[in-house]
Amino acid sequence: MTDFLATRLSDPATARYSAISGFAELRRALASDISSRYSGNVSAEQVLISAGCNQAFCLATMSLASAGDEILLPVPYYFNHQMWLDMLGIRSTHLPFRADRGGVPDPADASSRIGPRTRAIVLVSPNNPTGAIYPPEVLREFMALARSKGVALILDETYRDFTPRDTPPHGLFADARWQDTLVHLYSFSKAFAITGYRVGAVVAGASFIGQVEKAMDTIAICAPRIGQEAALFGLESLQEWRAQSADKLGQRLSALRHALGSVTGYELVSAGAYFAYLKHPFRDRDATAVAKWLATEQNMLCLPGSMFGPGQESYLRLAFANVGVEAMPRVAERLTRSLQGIRAD
Repeated sequence: MTDFLATRLSDPATARYSAISGFAELRRALASDISSRYSGNVSAEQVLISAGCNQAFCLATMSLASAGDEILLPVPYYFNHQMWLDMLGIRSTHLPFRADRGGVPDPADASSRIGPRTRAIVLVSPNNPTGAIYPPEVLREFMALARSKGVALILDETYRDFTPRDTPPHGLFADARWQDTLVHLYSFSKAFAITGYRVGAVVAGASFIGQVEKAMDTIAICAPRIGQEAALFGLESLQEWRAQSADKLGQRLSALRHALGSVTGYELVSAGAYFAYLKHPFRDRDATAVAKWLATEQNMLCLPGSMFGPGQESYLRLAFANVGVEAMPRVAERLTRSLQGIRAD
């Protein structure tokens, strides 16, 4: 990819605007990729290319809701989502954390919280921070609930390329009327390791994409052109590399689960894609204090659950994507040593 981009930079066209909604070729390629991955039916007119998935979320929510409206957001949440809604004056109605369901939100909890000013339900699967992968039947229930209530279902699938490839992540795109409810958010950043190029997507009904395009025009005109070139190259030429990366992450996840099986005290609530969510045993310490102890005394970096919403003081987020299989036993060893109050070597 870097060799390809080096040759493209000699073309002055790479310094110019693209269409507001993105390269037509990239939109077609992503529509085809989604249709294949989900056994569904998506067209290029239902795709807008954004400057990363963070921007995709911003564009979608500001096109759906105004100050004073409400959007349902499960706890723990991706903190940028909460911050953006706060900045717009949109109320975040939190869905409770369901540790008993492995971090998977309950549609029944959402149903009781939808009111006259609710505009959307936000889900992230695989989840950040919990790593939980939401079962297809749960996503189908949320889709049916959103449709029955006349609200949008925003489904952020930034990490969907790191789910098992033998079955689709869900069947929502196979629904002939998916575009009347579903707003799908995607990121090329993780799948092709191009976080700095800032390229993501909003996938929704063509009429809604037309409204998102207005917001895109006023914010950034278009996604960075070189990022779009990189994403298109990835879809056309790096499918095998993407699959190998997913396999590698799957091996790391399996190794982490196996290693944590030997640790008593810490509870693995959920794990998938890039992240694991642990319940720590130190009831007299908040999550920040525990995270600092693990960093300074065990050379192990976690984020405190309190960064991801209320009621998360008992939890830690562990990012394992860049930790090799051979290092996973050391993760377990350091957690065990922390229970004994022993400093790492």
